[in-house]
Amino acid sequence: MFLIGIAGGSGSGKTTFAKKIMQQVDPAQLGEGVALLHQDSYYLPAPPMDLQVHGKPNFDHPDAFDWPLLRDHLQRLKHGETVESPIYDFRTSRRTSKTQTIESCRVILLEGLFTLWNAEVRDLFDVKVYLNVEADIRFIRRLHRDVRERGRTLDSIIQQYYDTVRPMHHEYLEPTRQYADIVVGEETDIAANVIAARVRQVLAESDPLIRLRVQEKVV
Repeated sequence: MFLIGIAGGSGSGKTTFAKKIMQQVDPAQLGEGVALLHQDSYYLPAPPMDLQVHGKPNFDHPDAFDWPLLRDHLQRLKHGETVESPIYDFRTSRRTSKTQTIESCRVILLEGLFTLWNAEVRDLFDVKVYLNVEADIRFIRRLHRDVRERGRTLDSIIQQYYDTVRPMHHEYLEPTRQYADIVVGEETDIAANVIAARVRQVLAESDPLIRLRVQEKVV
């Protein structure tokens, strides 16, 4: 299995970048040859109360994630096994009782804040990407998303940004950029094209029919 890790600050466009890559892959391979995992699914089952800041859980610290489960799932997928990925509810800040079945496939993209944080997880990646986007752009994107999709208030978003998002980004997240094979700025199209080409190559190497279609396009 070919594993791609996509990291970056909140609002840097990690999910959008991953989808740009997948849009350039043969649709017949999506869900079968290519799958997308979200690190957000691997938040701890309940808020990390031991990481409180001003009486509220700190969801922007690396320890807010269930690293043993994430590592176990990635290793099992690497070995051709199927896993049940958690489903996390951002409105309640808790893991739900439902799961999503993820079958091992040729290529998996994992996107998330701290995708490159844990050394054992990091070593599993074949390609490591870090999205380096200016703070003001990231904040505006986060603001729109959290109001529209997660039912947050403007005041709560601003408070969380100052209390945890900004300081945790500087202390823990930004340093992980050093581990990236590719650092991408706000304009992600070219980088997405390059990585998508590598994904298509990986798929072609494992499937004679795809290899034939690729060759026909080249001709």
